Amino acid sequence: MKIGIYGLGRFGSFWASLMAKRFDVIAYNRTKREFDLKGVTLCSFEELCQADVIFLCVAISSVRGVLEKMAPLIKNGALVMDTCSVKVMPARQMMEILPPDVQCIATHPMFGPDSGRNGVRSLPLVFSPLRCDEKRIAFWLKCFRESFELDVIEMTPEEHDREAAFTQGITHFIGRVLGELDLSHSTIGTTGYRSLLEIIEQTCNDPMQLFYDLQRFNPYTHDMHLKLNESLNDVLAKLDQAETGE
Repeated sequence: MKIGIYGLGRFGSFWASLMAKRFDVIAYNRTKREFDLKGVTLCSFEELCQADVIFLCVAISSVRGVLEKMAPLIKNGALVMDTCSVKVMPARQMMEILPPDVQCIATHPMFGPDSGRNGVRSLPLVFSPLRCDEKRIAFWLKCFRESFELDVIEMTPEEHDREAAFTQGITHFIGRVLGELDLSHSTIGTTGYRSLLEIIEQTCNDPMQLFYDLQRFNPYTHDMHLKLNESLNDVLAKLDQAETGE
């Protein structure tokens, strides 16, 4: 089985190296530059489209364009899996744009180069079959769970986005807000303060495009923004009340 990786950015390079531990991996990156990824062979876009399985490791906002370019060239019966941090939109686009004989599974590895630098064992991966035969579904469930020892969570794209808006979405939002404060390590920093610095590191090392896309393309993030704003205003109001003694 030949595995293709589209996109060798920070996450794509990490994912390609991970897959190369178990599979024959080829990879394509739109921007030409030097890569040194053990077990990964660079290829043309046309060659990538002939892989048996293709993982899309691109920005959420780029998925549609990549799928439209790929659709006329993709191998009959291939399986395409996205790795986006939102699921409803890319899942819908894969189903709409790819030919009917191309199978699709939506995934979200809920980790990356930072959280997975010491290994991916027990880290969560969301798995959402869209248009795929049972044999392939069973193969990849077993592969992710047994070969990579991931904690595979089966849920629909809608369930994922609803929950992720208040887990991943809010974490990235708070991380970026804290990052704007330019906080630094302190000799008197508490454990809680050090945890805040870790949130900044985990979120602000990712491309800004990921932050924008997480906040824009998850259909449930707007509700999170409203509730977060309400909570901030409520806390500030309580402080004002405490100061005035009302």
